[in-house]
Amino acid sequence: MVDYFALPHSPGCYLFLDAEGTILYVGKAKDLRKRVASYFTKADHDVKTIRLLERVVSVDFLITTTEEEALILENNLIKKHQPRYNIDLKDAKRFAYIEMSKEEYPRIGIARRTTGDAVYFGPFTSAAERDAVLKVARRIFRMRSCRKLPKRACLRYHLKSCSGPCVGAISEEDYRRQADNAALFLKGKGNELISSLKEEMAERSARQEFEQALALRNQINAIEKLSERQQVEKVKAIDQDVIAYRHSGGMVFLMVFSFEKGRLVGKQEYSFEAGEEFLEEFLVQYYADRVPPAEIILQDVIGGAVSEYLAKKRGKTVTVTVPRAGDKKKQIDLALTNIDYVFLKDNIKTSELKKALGLPDLPEVIECFDISHLSGTSVTGSMVQFRGGKPDKKNYRRFRIRTVEGIDDLAAIEEVVRRRYRRLCDEGSDLPDLIVIDGGKGQLTSALEVLGDLGLKIPVLALAKKEEDVYLPGEILPRRLDRKGPALRYLQEIRNEAHRFAVAYHTLLRSRQVVAKKSRR
Repeated sequence: MVDYFALPHSPGCYLFLDAEGTILYVGKAKDLRKRVASYFTKADHDVKTIRLLERVVSVDFLITTTEEEALILENNLIKKHQPRYNIDLKDAKRFAYIEMSKEEYPRIGIARRTTGDAVYFGPFTSAAERDAVLKVARRIFRMRSCRKLPKRACLRYHLKSCSGPCVGAISEEDYRRQADNAALFLKGKGNELISSLKEEMAERSARQEFEQALALRNQINAIEKLSERQQVEKVKAIDQDVIAYRHSGGMVFLMVFSFEKGRLVGKQEYSFEAGEEFLEEFLVQYYADRVPPAEIILQDVIGGAVSEYLAKKRGKTVTVTVPRAGDKKKQIDLALTNIDYVFLKDNIKTSELKKALGLPDLPEVIECFDISHLSGTSVTGSMVQFRGGKPDKKNYRRFRIRTVEGIDDLAAIEEVVRRRYRRLCDEGSDLPDLIVIDGGKGQLTSALEVLGDLGLKIPVLALAKKEEDVYLPGEILPRRLDRKGPALRYLQEIRNEAHRFAVAYHTLLRSRQVVAKKSRR
């Protein structure tokens, strides 16, 4: 089950992933945790959502500064990844315009097609982008949306989202001025609009029309705020990578934000041991099989040799920028915000697990074993490794059971644990801080016997599926951890990943057997 408790109470976008890491669905949220939780706590889903949730294995997310940024980012991610369960935006091209009617009191709304009886703004790249702009325009300029002027004030007027021409609350001249300003906004002429509004505000103040001047000031603030805080949607139409990082405990936690034509389309996370020139080493490795973008935004200056390497890889100049202020610095800050949350979340998981189990050290490296079989055939084992709270897939291992026949999970666990740690001992490799066994007391006993034979003293536990009981050495009864606490949720995350990995390997072997049988016929 998706661990939605690990998500922040922040605006942003969430990405539902299947077992292979394929993006199934992209959504936006004012509160990421609440929105994702609603999928798993509500029962009245439609058929499409039920099918989606049956395939969801994990969730990724991107924190944004505002809900409006999340809306635009959602649109960009959908266009880039084309998730199966999102609406096909090709169908929305018919609705890619905003129209302003040519009536006495113009209204703005969605255009299904262009005709000669209105002014049109667009086309927008998607319905989502168009709706975001329309929502802001209506809020700032308070223009009517009704098809026909009603005889009395509507709800939008009472909510102060319409200026109320239907009840004479605004003159035709003032309404026309609002419509002209809205047109400037929809044409993307924000600076020209702000200058015009400031002039009018000064004139109103000079005439002591303070209420009107205040309304103009509010419009100016809203437009400037929208412009300043739109960190996700950049007007500069170039490709960029924003690379930010944090140091902690001898490790580097690094994130790459990728912008295509000025639009944030994704992120990648990395963690590795810190070195003296880690950033330059990372850049060389990261772009070894990638074409660098036109601009790379960094926290620190890099050497000229790396800049030359990047330019050679791209075939033209790569601008390397180290901003100290402005929009590009805000891009770095947004990446750091995401790093801080992800790192904090992972620290909480490991520290809470240490506390709940009474471990002597922080369990930075955890290895978990699972056995999979079908009616006693094709028995396989799997081992996954989590490092710093995250899956470390390069250290995943698969085992074909060699010494066990039939159904004997205890013997199978004994075999894979012995093979794994005998090899690490022979190689002189580092051992994990904690071993997790998928199973109950019997599986725990088998693992402990092997570790004893090898002379190893590694903390080990078994996690039983049905009641999520935790079995620990020397304790007769299982320990019940808080079902909603981060410690148990972390153990479940690790156990479920080991099970998924084991089942995938088992399925692969079964399919190979079927192919082999057919080829012998």
